[in-house]
Amino acid sequence: MRSVHAIAADQVFDGDNVHRHTAVLIEEDSIVALVPVSEVPAAVTLSTLPAGAWLAPGFIDVQVNGGGDVLFNDTPTPSGLARIVAAHRRFGTTGLLATLISDSHQKMRTALDAVHGAGPSAGVLGIHFEGPFLSRERPGVHDPAMIRTPSAEDLALLMSSHTTTLVTLAPEVVPPGFIAQLTACGIRVALGHSMATYDQTRFALSQGLTGFTHLFNAMRPLESREPGPIAAALEAEDAFFGMIVDGAHVHPAMLRLALRGKAKPLLVTDAMPPVGGSQETFTLFGQAIKREGSSCIRADGRLAGSALDMACAVHNCVAMLDVPLTCALRYASTQVANFLGLGDRFGRLKPGYRADMVAFHAPAMRVIATWVAGRTSAGAAD
Repeated sequence: MRSVHAIAADQVFDGDNVHRHTAVLIEEDSIVALVPVSEVPAAVTLSTLPAGAWLAPGFIDVQVNGGGDVLFNDTPTPSGLARIVAAHRRFGTTGLLATLISDSHQKMRTALDAVHGAGPSAGVLGIHFEGPFLSRERPGVHDPAMIRTPSAEDLALLMSSHTTTLVTLAPEVVPPGFIAQLTACGIRVALGHSMATYDQTRFALSQGLTGFTHLFNAMRPLESREPGPIAAALEAEDAFFGMIVDGAHVHPAMLRLALRGKAKPLLVTDAMPPVGGSQETFTLFGQAIKREGSSCIRADGRLAGSALDMACAVHNCVAMLDVPLTCALRYASTQVANFLGLGDRFGRLKPGYRADMVAFHAPAMRVIATWVAGRTSAGAAD
């Protein structure tokens, strides 16, 4: 008979509802039941979290450029990924997409091979290619020399992926039919670093685009006569948009406005090497980047990702955007899993779902422990 163990908490959020004084029963890597603590069978090993603790679905971050003093572009290897994953797991992230900022075709191949070698059991749910098919008018800190239109070789590489894959692109710069080709083979496509018009964005949505990368940042702004991608995003009931809630990338008032739209919000970090690391500076495409609070800043003052972790993102979502904690937790897990097409296996604490969980104290969002596929990694973040 397979062994079953249980984790109990005063508050268990299953992705939809909060259960009081409840235990999550786990068999191998999966959840088999949620039961009142008083009904846990005597033969089951029970671990009880400290008084007042919460247990929730582990956080899923689709935009992780680095962590633990590692930049994925510089170290696209299984060992580099392991350090990034370990750094973010301290802050409740149990699944992530390793994010490659615009780079060469060969670097894209190397990065994809590294992700294939890591796999979901390590907490790497897939890969996010943020570029290189972007607008030269909205590069952000991406290397302009790497920005290009997709070639047949690029398309073949993307379609060879056998992991969850997200591609951020500017719809106005890719060939006709390119988005439809990607989405037809299960690749998620998001708009980002784009000067697309409202009509171009609407057409991209009709071709299968479902995401908007760090909404408001590095895209055509909302204007009265050309509403652009932001208006198109917030009108789209089936679309998802990423929010970097650090108080620097986007003013909280703008994010509160976005939450009133029809699209579904996701919390992302856009994290760089300082998250979970010891170094305050790093280099990106030959440019020195310095951590300043939760932001990463280039010498010319331009934002270059963040030093935000997912636990802080959840906390800020509550504190800055007046969002209930359960909604913020959903933005960091359940809705992300749905966006990635993994909502039948990840993002909830329900029977049949993988036992990816985070325990924490609210409202400070101090992480106590995490579990990936039922295996724990205890220890609060510093």
